[in-house]
Amino acid sequence: MTATDRSLELINTAAQAAADKLAHDVIAYDVSDVLSITDAFLLASAPNDRQVRAIVDEIEERLLKELGAKPVRREGDRESRWILLDYVDIVVHVQHSEERVFYALERLWKDCPELELPADAKATRGKAEEHAKLQAAEADQEPDGEWR
Repeated sequence: MTATDRSLELINTAAQAAADKLAHDVIAYDVSDVLSITDAFLLASAPNDRQVRAIVDEIEERLLKELGAKPVRREGDRESRWILLDYVDIVVHVQHSEERVFYALERLWKDCPELELPADAKATRGKAEEHAKLQAAEADQEPDGEWR
């Protein structure tokens, strides 16, 4: 069994919405062969809680406006560290970068086929690592602008 055309349409729209809100490391997996409850997972992350919420809001808005899809469940709003949107056909996980590293959902689903995503979404790969390096470099800089 493979993901349906509807699932692929939802995944691509959600991935583009996430990329448009500067999500990091957007990736999608076809989980239809191993799960009977959904066809695909979309994973995305952001370096702070506010951006996690912005990405989720954009995905919800875009899927409703463009495809008439509403999530049947939304979880994780309180802390905004990991928000899950369940559209039945697909499940979207938007995680804070720290949760993404800790839970490593990619390792869990690595045996599932990766789905092709829009170019903007693919371009987000490696952004979390770039952001972490930039943050580390900024932390090494003295308040007067001199390097340690």
